Amino acid sequence: MTSASSSAEHAFAPQAEPAPARKPFTARGSFVVRCDACQLPQLNCLCPYRVETDSRVRFWLIMHRLEHYKPTNTGRLIKDCLPHTEIFSWARTEPDPRLLEHLADPRFAPFLIFPDDQQDYAERVVSYQDPGEDKIPVFIILDGTWRQARKMFRHSPYLDRLPIVSLRTDRVTRYRLRTPASAQHLCTAEVAAELLRVGGDQHAAEVLDDYFDIFNESYAASRRHEQLESHTAAMRRQLARLSFPSEGA
Repeated sequence: MTSASSSAEHAFAPQAEPAPARKPFTARGSFVVRCDACQLPQLNCLCPYRVETDSRVRFWLIMHRLEHYKPTNTGRLIKDCLPHTEIFSWARTEPDPRLLEHLADPRFAPFLIFPDDQQDYAERVVSYQDPGEDKIPVFIILDGTWRQARKMFRHSPYLDRLPIVSLRTDRVTRYRLRTPASAQHLCTAEVAAELLRVGGDQHAAEVLDDYFDIFNESYAASRRHEQLESHTAAMRRQLARLSFPSEGA
């Protein structure tokens, strides 16, 4: 979801995620030669700067089907940095059975990230509190345009019981690849970084923030058919984390 006002060791390894149905990508940039791993143009591949980290907080992304095919989608950056992130495809009439199983699993304490601007669900809005060591906190983000996220929220009855956390931040978006409705509308990766801070994990937030900045700069340069000639500050920090992983943990 693209709005900021809108989303210990892990107990078990996530199940493999089914890939969404493939279809030809025919939008602008469809003929660009891309890295198979990061999907960025090979001119500015993101892979050398990928840093995996851990967090007690987990993310479940419910992704609109159109987002699966957009190279500019930032939800996948969360999974690159936090491997326990899970991505579920949204369908109005056929909920993902894995998501339903997860929602019923007592090990998890899920919170839906959404704005608190409507009275009909005001009683569900809560301030985030750590659920305790016996529960795994999960932030659920609706990954799509703002209009798509609203539709997903209204037409997903299996989410109706979940408490809603509304992210409040003074941060403005740094995302340069799509035009937001306002500077306060953060992209999915930016929302996740802020939520990591809410959950008390500053290190993971910084790793994701830097990875997003590299993605943002690299993709923008590739659109100009330019190769970044020198390392940015975020690139240097990520390379340092890869060289000395224990220092940032």
